[in-house]
Amino acid sequence: MEILRAEKISYSYRTKYQKVDAVRNVSCAFETGTMYAIVGKSGSGKSTLLSLFAGLDVPDAGSIYVQEQSIHELDRDAYRLRQASVVYQSFHLFPLLNALENVMLPMEFQRIPRKEARKRAGEILHRVGLTEQIYRQVPRMMSGGEQQRVAIARAVAAGGEIILADEPTGNLDSENEEKIVALLRSLAHNDGYTVIVITHNPRVEEAADHVFRMEDGRLTPIR
Repeated sequence: MEILRAEKISYSYRTKYQKVDAVRNVSCAFETGTMYAIVGKSGSGKSTLLSLFAGLDVPDAGSIYVQEQSIHELDRDAYRLRQASVVYQSFHLFPLLNALENVMLPMEFQRIPRKEARKRAGEILHRVGLTEQIYRQVPRMMSGGEQQRVAIARAVAAGGEIILADEPTGNLDSENEEKIVALLRSLAHNDGYTVIVITHNPRVEEAADHVFRMEDGRLTPIR
């Protein structure tokens, strides 16, 4: 089932010296239960495209639809809280909160009772392969792979259907990289998420069901 669609979207921004056409006339669609990879050189427009899918910016031209509703019409903060979650290369965990509290946070924003949020956070952390020993640890006590799994658990805890990941394996060693790729693929295939990954990593590209290439702001399906 289609959940996210872009129709002829374009987006530009200005630096001190020039106008940059970061996304040019891009059309694409994404379905539930599917993992997608978007590959391309640095500066090709990949991260800008992801920020448009996340509602962090809106297109200058064209439209993005989430379950047939234009992103221009959405409360974009609520969209990111309840429908689409972003996972970053640098994890973006709250440094003074432990793993359990980081995962509870989006549920607390949604006013889910704390006892229920705590129970569900523990279940999700277990689902992403973390032991109870990790639950009480703050980010500086965890490995990179553990932090990334907490970040993915927090995305799942938000209860949305779309996970947008920007280079999620970029700071990981090969063993943890493999675990994160397998986890993202499992979330798509076993849990029905739409997983869209910006990546330079061949392992992610191989694991994806569909691959797009971004070049000079244009998106082309390659698999």
